[in-house]
Amino acid sequence: MTKVMSGVRVLEVAEYAMAPAAAAIMSDWGANVLKIEHAERGDPIRGLRAWGVAPDVGGFTYLWEPFNRGKRSMGLNIATPEGRNILLRLAKNADVFITNFLPDARRNLGIDVADLRAVNPKIIYARGSAHGPKGPESERGGFDGLTYWQRSGAGVSAMPADTTDLITLPAPAFGDSQTGTALAAGVSAALFHRERTGEALVVDVSLLAAGMWAMQASMVGANLSGMPELPHSNHSTAPSPTSNYYRCSDGRFIALSMLQSDRYWARLCTLMGRADLANDPRFCTIDKRAENNRACILELDSVFEQHPLPYWTEILAQQEGQWAIVQVAKDLNEDRQAWANGYIQTVDYEDGRSLNLVSTPIQFDESPPELRPAPEHGAHTEEVLLEELGYDWDAILELKQQGVIS
Repeated sequence: MTKVMSGVRVLEVAEYAMAPAAAAIMSDWGANVLKIEHAERGDPIRGLRAWGVAPDVGGFTYLWEPFNRGKRSMGLNIATPEGRNILLRLAKNADVFITNFLPDARRNLGIDVADLRAVNPKIIYARGSAHGPKGPESERGGFDGLTYWQRSGAGVSAMPADTTDLITLPAPAFGDSQTGTALAAGVSAALFHRERTGEALVVDVSLLAAGMWAMQASMVGANLSGMPELPHSNHSTAPSPTSNYYRCSDGRFIALSMLQSDRYWARLCTLMGRADLANDPRFCTIDKRAENNRACILELDSVFEQHPLPYWTEILAQQEGQWAIVQVAKDLNEDRQAWANGYIQTVDYEDGRSLNLVSTPIQFDESPPELRPAPEHGAHTEEVLLEELGYDWDAILELKQQGVIS
């Protein structure tokens, strides 16, 4: 893939997943990303147990690798005067500074916009936050399961009509990944703007903004209809039987999304061996199927449950309507379409280990980026000090003894 950010230097002071995800995307695109980690503990995500998966499984921490691949890591205590001085020296030659530290932390550490602009007026300052840079909650932190998912209304909207239990975030860092993509896009636009005008911008993206963007059609629909939210449905009451999911005889599911229902209905019924349903007066038009949705869904249930998933994939491949296999996370490793497009890549580590990672979703000239391993904690500290800042070994040893670096 063309490394569209080749030559761009990114300085990251961020933890967990949202802002690091943005920097990982830029790294995939060829940027030189230096991640500053706490000198002793590193990024807390390195040791995070989440969703029942412990850190260091097979030598990997599963939440660290996807969002930090291809970066360099420097262990640096920026709360010390010398550590902050090193950070500001690095900022002098950086194009982008990216952070998700809270405003009070940025102020206390002396790494806010004015601090970095004092040493580099042309640096693009990118901030990832929970609630945005203004308003009564601008100083509050948050997580994607709270702000992106529940506050935006996504969690409630995902609830089937027949349950009272809230739906939790569907995957670790789900909202962080989406918000990080938006932040990477914002930085790209800011780099383009600086190239054209010479002006450096502050880029802001928040979990709340990204969650509301994802839910905007529901918000507008609710506003126009006067409803508090769009109606919930479940399998048996789906308004359109051809936009629903069905269980196969082996327990797997097929999802249909045939919005132009009349266009596909007759052919679908014939292939399923139920040509009689096509002309059934209860189901012969899209309006009739909506009126008699429960009965139509029961008929389709009885058809799909007669055969396993492989049978139905062959049948559905013979018609034009849209459908998909309902996959679980493990299935993605075997998705032929994903592999064909480079959406998944096997990343090899120097010690013989390997790990499948998902590529940045944006490609250039139909080429996926080349993914590289995430770094060990502080793996590049000495390299940066020696090669970029001109320290000698005696000075480096003294910094280690003082706890400034790891």
